[in-house]
Order: sequence, then C-alpha cells, then structure tokens
Amino acid sequence: MTVVSRRSLLAMGGAAVLAACDGGITGNGIGSRGSSQIDARVDATRDYLFSRYPGTQDLAARAAGVLYMPLVTEAGFGIGGGYGRGALRLNGATVDYYSATRATVGFQIGAQQYAHALFFMTDAALSTFRRSSGWAAGADVRYATPQEGASLGKETTELDPVIGLVFGQQGLIAGATLSGVKYSRIIP
Repeated sequence: MTVVSRRSLLAMGGAAVLAACDGGITGNGIGSRGSSQIDARVDATRDYLFSRYPGTQDLAARAAGVLYMPLVTEAGFGIGGGYGRGALRLNGATVDYYSATRATVGFQIGAQQYAHALFFMTDAALSTFRRSSGWAAGADVRYATPQEGASLGKETTELDPVIGLVFGQQGLIAGATLSGVKYSRIIP
C-alpha cells in the first residue's frame, strides 16, 4: 500500500488541472502553427471587443500596447488553476506571445472560460511588463467592467498605467478576476 501525502496530492491535482487547461499544447513551437492560431483568436477577440464595447477601440488607439488573451480556462475543486495564451500588440501588430497562468486553493468548485485584455496606457507600464520574466497582475491594474466598455475610452485618462477588462465569461465559477494571474513570454 502506497501512502500519498496531502502536499503530493495537491501538487499532482494542480498539475493535472493546468495540463487540462493547456489543452494538450506542448513543445517549444518550432515548426508549429501555434502563432497563427493565437493571432487568429486574438483578431476575433479584438473584433468582438471593439464591436461589443465601442469605447475600447479609442482606448486601444491611445494605449502604448494591448495584451489580448482570447481564452483563459479555469477549473477547480478545492484546488484550481487556469491557463490561456494570447498576444501583445503594439500599433496593431503582434510583437510577443504570452501565457497567463493561475493557481488557487480554497473553497471552490466548477469551471469557467473568459477573455480579457490589458491596456498599457503608459510606455513605462508597457516597458516594465515586457522586461519582466513573469509579470503578475497587481495593484497597478485598474479593472473595468464590461458595462463600462461602451464609454471606457472616453472617460479614462493616462493616470491609470494598466487597465484590465474581463469579458465573455461562461461557466460555473462566479467572478473572474485577474489578481494572481502571472504572465510569461512564450514561443508558440
């Protein structure tokens, strides 16, 4: 009989959740279609965002850069995790690809998917994000609600270094938030 510690069980469960959220995409991306797939999803997400929340188009035009995360999947049963991939765009062109990962522990059960965008309103905020080896969304992010999306571009000033907008939620976990999400540069 093998005895498994709670710590080992939590680690295995967390790894399984993140692997499931990854969708089975592995490898370093050499010779893969990963970048074109991410770009196509980012284009669709951007188009949806701009048509559904018109103020975001003006906001994106004024931003130093925008990170689009078309699909983040989260699941949890006591312990949980989330994963998604997206692209950083400067002046409408993709310059880097990023993953978003998250691990959680606590009273939770369910799964959800959502999209989000981070608008970097200052060159300094964008530079800090791009230079970091793993940037975590924190206190310097102003979160906007989808209801604000229609007028977001008109009312927002450059006093907010980063503006995050979560939209397109589907699933059974209430309240998507970007706190605790770590962004890392990837090669798709």
